[in-house]
Amino acid sequence: MFRDFLNRLSQPQPDPLTEDDARLALTALLVRIARSDNDYAPAEVARIDRITARRYGLSPFEATALRSRAETLESEAPDTVRFTRAIKDAVPYEDRRAVVEAAWSVALADGQRSGEEDALMRLVASLLGVNDRDSALARQKAAQQ
Repeated sequence: MFRDFLNRLSQPQPDPLTEDDARLALTALLVRIARSDNDYAPAEVARIDRITARRYGLSPFEATALRSRAETLESEAPDTVRFTRAIKDAVPYEDRRAVVEAAWSVALADGQRSGEEDALMRLVASLLGVNDRDSALARQKAAQQ
């Protein structure tokens, strides 16, 4: 299942993502950010579940199941570019800003900012086409949560 998904993402001109695939890609991106400092903290896991439950109207059980699938996908995926390209192609700018805010929320969930997370966040925002100003505003908003 994941191999097919990753193959579709790696095509030169991938088809637009279905809603379910977009959910999975976004959640896998959040998992990647949480894991980027080699400390996948319980606070980050809980934040991912809250974000997906709220964003997609999922029950706690459904959010946990989505995150579990995303963890597997993230571990099998070769790079961040494919996730971000798929998300960028699938969602409008305002929604991509919300993705960056969600990503910052996960990165900040454990109360620590690591160089690895900061570097990945800069890359993700850039690849999603979210400008530096909007990324900084998203970070500030996420820090207040």
